[in-house]
Amino acid sequence: MSADSTFDPAGGALLLDGALPEFGFSRLECVALAAAPPVTYEAVRGLDLLTLDSPLLNAAMWARGLPDRLRGRPIPTPPSMRVADLFDSAGEAWEDQPWVALGESPGRELVFGAVGKPWQASIEWRRVEPEEFASFDEVGWAKMAAAFVVHPYGTRRSLLTYEARTACTDPESTARFGRYWTPVSAGVGVVLRGTLRAIRAAAEQRARAARSGMAPDR
Repeated sequence: MSADSTFDPAGGALLLDGALPEFGFSRLECVALAAAPPVTYEAVRGLDLLTLDSPLLNAAMWARGLPDRLRGRPIPTPPSMRVADLFDSAGEAWEDQPWVALGESPGRELVFGAVGKPWQASIEWRRVEPEEFASFDEVGWAKMAAAFVVHPYGTRRSLLTYEARTACTDPESTARFGRYWTPVSAGVGVVLRGTLRAIRAAAEQRARAARSGMAPDR
């Protein structure tokens, strides 16, 4: 299916619609935060994904360490994998990862994506650079894009959405992904909601610290 509408009174068309406008599978979760949009956005950028249990990210990390595993070498674990590092190219943790930054609207939206075959027992990944992602159409793959979008909610609160979309490049891959998606969709929702809760906790802590004049914990 395609996006229902690109209209957003808070800021125009979504970058996510440019990265993956047509998709067959999606999941969207939302949370209200007692924090202003700028505080919420910084909490999104500061999120350390290694503190979360995300099956696709875990699989990407496992695949990254596969050559060392096969040689019996110790596998280095990055100290952190912050969302900001993916977009700022400041963290080595994202090197050789299939996930790439697809766009950022500062203060509002962060979009990232990957190409892979998640229906396989051992996920196969295909590194596709950001400028090639939207047009990538090689048969046999699933294109996955996700976005955090911050929306104003009143004067001192925010709504944060986390949406994940998938489009496959041919009918057979669509069928394979569909069989994979049916049992895992609910679990994906759990992961998205858990991520939003982590961001909400960080953002609201920052907001409380700002009101009390204290520096927030990092």
